[in-house]
Amino acid sequence: MIITISGTPGSGKSTVAKILVDKLGAERIYVGGIRRELARKKGMTLEELNEYAKTHAETDVDVDKKASAQAHELEKEGKTVIVEGRTQYHFLPESIKIFIKVDLEVGAKRIWKDLQDKSIREKRNEADISTFEELKKEIQEREDKDSGRYKKYYEIDHRDESNYDLIIDSTNINAQEVADK
Repeated sequence: MIITISGTPGSGKSTVAKILVDKLGAERIYVGGIRRELARKKGMTLEELNEYAKTHAETDVDVDKKASAQAHELEKEGKTVIVEGRTQYHFLPESIKIFIKVDLEVGAKRIWKDLQDKSIREKRNEADISTFEELKKEIQEREDKDSGRYKKYYEIDHRDESNYDLIIDSTNINAQEVADK
């Protein structure tokens, strides 16, 4: 079985994916982590890589294809796979497709809290953000830019909820409650 998880920033996608990995004894493929590592290798922040990706499709397309191929390989080995990535529902149409959404203000508060921890901030490899308002603006801009790239490269809108089998709003519930659903 393959489960794909997409959603909005701060919705708890990664936390829910980790809970499901433990609950189901699954393997996890984290596309955001792969892209963050690619950015590090190129000496860029994630934001800089996303800007670069506007004219270098391979930074999205190659990563997405690699992740979906890895998921198929793990499934062939009889493993349950959780693939966390905004476009993976498109590459793995046979998957159980989950979309987790959150109100922008709540999602930004969750991310802001995480960014106060230096080790998490370094792991996320994002540009320095000094205020909460700046973070909210950055989240919205990144969502719009990412959506534009996905439309350009794949002709999809990852925010269109009709693409998914299950939509969960995490605004007023925690990650464990989302995973339970």
